[in-house]
Amino acid sequence: MQVLEQELRRRHAQVGKLQRKRQTLLKRLAKLDEQLSELGANAPATRVGRGGGGRVRPQNKVSLVEALAAVLKGKTMTVSNAAEAVKKSGYKTNAANFRVMVNQAFIKHRNIFKKISHGHYTAA
Repeated sequence: MQVLEQELRRRHAQVGKLQRKRQTLLKRLAKLDEQLSELGANAPATRVGRGGGGRVRPQNKVSLVEALAAVLKGKTMTVSNAAEAVKKSGYKTNAANFRVMVNQAFIKHRNIFKKISHGHYTAA
C-alpha cells in the first residue's frame, strides 16, 4: 500500500511540471503560427490531445464586418477583392475559404453593405 502511495505522489509531482512545459510549447507554437500568418501562409490547425487546446484562432482588434466596412468605405469591390483587401489591412484568419465568409458577411449585414451589382458591394 505504501509503495502505491509513493508512486501516486511521484506521478502527481510531475503533473505540474508537464503542464508548465505544455503551456510554454503552446505559446511558442502560437508565435510560429503568427509568423506563418504574417507571411501569408495558413497555419495548420493545431490538434492537441485531451486537456484542451485545439486549433489556435487568430485574434483581431476588429470584427470581420468592421474590417470590411473600413476597406469598402467609398469604394466598390468584388467579394474576392474585398477579402484580399481585408487580409492586407491586417485582418488575420485561418479560414480555408475566407472569400465565403466575406460573402456571408455581405449578405447578412445588408444594413452595412450595399449590393451594387452581381458580386459587387460597397459600404452603405
